[in-house]
Amino acid sequence: MRILFISASRLGDAILGTGLLNTLIERYPAARFTIACGPVAASLYEAVPGLERIIRMRKGPWLAHWRALLGATMTKHWFMVVDVRGSATAYVLPTLRRHVYGRRDKNAHRVEDMRHILGLEAPAPPQVWLGPQHRAFADSVLGDMDARPVLALGPTANWDAKIWPINRFAELARSMIGPGGALEGARVAVVGGPGERDMAAGLLEAAPDEDLIDLMEAPVLDTAAVLARSALYIGNDSGLMHLAAASGAPTLGLFGPTRDENYAPWGPHCAVARTELSYEELRDDPNYRPRPDSDLMKGLGVETVVEAATALLAKVKAGE
Repeated sequence: MRILFISASRLGDAILGTGLLNTLIERYPAARFTIACGPVAASLYEAVPGLERIIRMRKGPWLAHWRALLGATMTKHWFMVVDVRGSATAYVLPTLRRHVYGRRDKNAHRVEDMRHILGLEAPAPPQVWLGPQHRAFADSVLGDMDARPVLALGPTANWDAKIWPINRFAELARSMIGPGGALEGARVAVVGGPGERDMAAGLLEAAPDEDLIDLMEAPVLDTAAVLARSALYIGNDSGLMHLAAASGAPTLGLFGPTRDENYAPWGPHCAVARTELSYEELRDDPNYRPRPDSDLMKGLGVETVVEAATALLAKVKAGE
């Protein structure tokens, strides 16, 4: 039994759809899965149970990535095709069952909205699959002798306008791990994707070497293994924020010019801190688009984030 799962191109969207994939794995434990996705998201699926193949869809002229996907899948007979991207491709492939995403409620969280693809009564929470090599990486980074908690910070994103100022991340870290802080004495893990080191430079330089865990540009699942053992993750609205939440880390997402009602981190131990101005108010800012260097996160103060983080940690400790 073969199932084709057509996932998203971006890491964050791909993670939000992993709950659907996990539902299929549980329903059809003998199935072999082919997963089609963008190159950035491909490593997310390395340890998926029943994985047969990952098809990396690299964009090119004249819809080259879709033509390549058709070429790789058209000659196979599928038991099921599930397409979270809502593409036309899913409708032409030979399959016994077909499930294609179509947005139902623009105000709903994406995880909630996607449950309709498989007709689920409840949303399917995002999932991360780790292999022994990823857990071994976390063991090597965290060590056996250092019992200090880890505060993970995600200071990067794919759009400058939703990046909280790096000096505020540094101030936040000092407040959280310093004397009297909610994570007093903790180490700081800084995470980021390929090519994002310069964005995080100010935070990396501010953290004392003995307290710093540098995970910039680390592989996705290695990062997830460390996040799974972190006491708290705080970061911009990004794929890594969703990775932290799916890994089980208490996660605080920082929002401004994007909709937290659609893309807040998903999970029982997740929360949001956002700018004083709403998404709608920020969208009216002339810098919302198209300036790539626009910064619309300055309306979020460090004190607000510290309070939200402290409240989230208290909730986790209380077992709520």
